[in-house]
Amino acid sequence: MNIGIIVFAHGSRIEPANQAVRAVATEFARAGGHPHVEAAFLELGHPSLEEAVARFADQGIQRIIVIPYFLTLGMHLERDLPRLVQDISNKKSGLHITVTPPLDGHPALVEILQARALAAIS
Repeated sequence: MNIGIIVFAHGSRIEPANQAVRAVATEFARAGGHPHVEAAFLELGHPSLEEAVARFADQGIQRIIVIPYFLTLGMHLERDLPRLVQDISNKKSGLHITVTPPLDGHPALVEILQARALAAIS
């Protein structure tokens, strides 16, 4: 079964910020050998989550993993994302959408903070 992966971010009025998320999604796809990866945005960026899911559905992909590109579990992940996933699932039967936890709590974040601190100290 083909799996589609969506890197889901908030979105920004500053287009280079949205482009940075798209670049991360592209690099993630390349590094992991994932052939079906899209960036999607809650607001202020394109495609939306619904648009990204529709692209995958049009390709016959029925299993979709949404990875929130958010540090912590806030209102957007507690309230908005579950509502969006439910609305999409109601419109497109046959899809299986899984949402992963946000980035918070992953051990790599400590490594990133260490690297940033060391770079600033140097």
